[in-house]
Amino acid sequence: MGRGRAKAKQTKVARELKYSSPTMDLDALQREIGSGTAVTTDDDGDYDEYSDYADKYAVDDDEDEQRR
Repeated sequence: MGRGRAKAKQTKVARELKYSSPTMDLDALQREIGSGTAVTTDDDGDYDEYSDYADKYAVDDDEDEQRR
């Protein structure tokens, strides 16, 4: 029976979201996204953070065919 109050509140919030026009702070958005400069953590441009795992867990296709 207590659903009426919760539903009314959800309806109120939904209406506020639908019909309100919030102001957009583009400067804050730009700061959040970043200034557009790329951040590099390694000097080697060809470095792949998963390359060590790729070699370790690589599957040999020849072994798979022999098992079948």
